[in-house]
Amino acid sequence: MRIKGSIRDSIKELEVKKIFFMALAGLVSAVGITTFLAPVKLYDSGIAGTSLLLSQLTPGYLTLSLFLVILNIPLLLYGYRKEGFAFTFYSVFAVLMYSLFASVMEAFVLDEGLTSSPIAGADLLLCAVFGGLICGAGSGIAVRHGGAIDGIEVMAVIFAKKLNLTVGSFMMCYNVILYVICGLILQSWTLPLYSIVTYYVALHTIDFIAEGLDRSKSVMIITDKADKVSDALIKEFGSGTTKIPAKGGFTNKDKAIVYFVVNRFQISRMRTVVHRADPRAYITISEVADIYKYQPED
Repeated sequence: MRIKGSIRDSIKELEVKKIFFMALAGLVSAVGITTFLAPVKLYDSGIAGTSLLLSQLTPGYLTLSLFLVILNIPLLLYGYRKEGFAFTFYSVFAVLMYSLFASVMEAFVLDEGLTSSPIAGADLLLCAVFGGLICGAGSGIAVRHGGAIDGIEVMAVIFAKKLNLTVGSFMMCYNVILYVICGLILQSWTLPLYSIVTYYVALHTIDFIAEGLDRSKSVMIITDKADKVSDALIKEFGSGTTKIPAKGGFTNKDKAIVYFVVNRFQISRMRTVVHRADPRAYITISEVADIYKYQPED
């Protein structure tokens, strides 16, 4: 009864909006891989790239869309315990939509035996750039709305620390191995090298979409005059600050850290305001992907 109740509660947490975006992520990724990458035998990263390679090496009935499901679903289900029900549901749904749309495009949009992109022709650079851009956009949409469209991303989160790697390093190692295998099988390094371009473009597109289109900056100001600096920032920008007690490492004197968030166009003005209030203030600036503000209940 507890298990059924837990599943029921988890299902209630699912959002229709996010399910829609998972379907959109699958559609976008399918357009990228079938329109730009598959026709010219370029390879996406992760499971999508592996699926492309296997579909080219196996009989015709073992299609790209079939491998997307066969390879992705077990990995996503394996990550269920760590990532939770909602993430796993959204991710599995996104992969199923990815496979469905890829199958439809292969059957009804692309000509059988097509050896060039219907949009970019045989230009490998254009196919690599726009294939990576569109596939990365699909992955970014899935990540931004609480899912994933590639099981290797989930494996990276689970195993990277155990292997003393970062998630990015784990992904890079997998893709390097994939591209080396592609080069050895094809006995040519041209397509694997262009595939690295695809991977690079996709990686930056994922970050761009998943972490926000307009990144803000978090500012940490170490100062002896926290009240003065804080008041000056609030007066200038009309938004709040956070004051955190601190102690100087060399001087052992009491200090404070003033935490503040600005957009990229306010950085110069922020520095002027801070140094006007405390010329000796020490400022560090970091990127912020998303900001979630507290919304009081009505």
